[in-house]
Amino acid sequence: MNHDQQLSQIKLYIEKMPSLPTTVTKILEICNDPQTSPADLNRIIGVDPVLMGKVLKLINSAYYGLSQEVTSLARAIIMLGINTVKNLALSTAVLATVGRNSNFQALNMEGFWRHSLCTGVTGRLIARQRKVDSKILEEYFIAGLLHDIGKIPLNNRLAEDYIQAMGESDLKHVALYQSEQGVFGIDHTNVGHMILELWKLDEAVREAVLFHHRPGDYQGKNKDIVYTTACANYFANFFEIGFSGDRYPEALPAEVFKHLGISMDFLEGIEDTVLAEIEKASIFLKLSNTR
Repeated sequence: MNHDQQLSQIKLYIEKMPSLPTTVTKILEICNDPQTSPADLNRIIGVDPVLMGKVLKLINSAYYGLSQEVTSLARAIIMLGINTVKNLALSTAVLATVGRNSNFQALNMEGFWRHSLCTGVTGRLIARQRKVDSKILEEYFIAGLLHDIGKIPLNNRLAEDYIQAMGESDLKHVALYQSEQGVFGIDHTNVGHMILELWKLDEAVREAVLFHHRPGDYQGKNKDIVYTTACANYFANFFEIGFSGDRYPEALPAEVFKHLGISMDFLEGIEDTVLAEIEKASIFLKLSNTR
């Protein structure tokens, strides 16, 4: 199969992927409004019994350790916070769409999502350290969570070729995205960008996904989230938290650390915090498998 045929297979796979649920789309829209209140979310989630159940399961989970069960959706939203509810809605929708074992032929599903969660929570911690506006802080988590989503169509639709790409990455000691380019003519960053365009996610998140392996090439207005996602992905690979098939990640350009105002010492110092945050975010994975 040549590159054009492979690309056709990938595009066909993406075209057949379901759109995000209407409820999730509405939640993302209203959460972009700084005037959004818990009451606004309550009105939308209240007509979606599955998502409402997930919100209540989250607030009543062992992680929060509440002494009394919360049965009011409005109270649950207030206690969790708008951003946590938005992340829950998007995360569970994404995982329900592409998180099935059947989508993971060469990649290990558990390792993949742990790597993705690590990149998301690390990106958010870096952004918080840099005092990024709290209104957009959660975009950094979402960008990290979804940064490698383009690997799923490659892995699912062209599994044998993807195994070849992973093998060449190991053999040649090059980053996986580079061997993907050799095998497919494109890499998972391009495929991920296609998926996020289908889902109509924010430009900043789409660009972070597209450039997380090539931050030095980025010339747009969303440098903060692009550089942060690249750095968070490097952290996840360097400290081997989760695994998404990339054994030989490239070193980051010095400009990334300079722009973000952080160093490897900072990254080493947040490892324990990252692991704790991953455990919290892992609840989203568990809830995605419940009805």
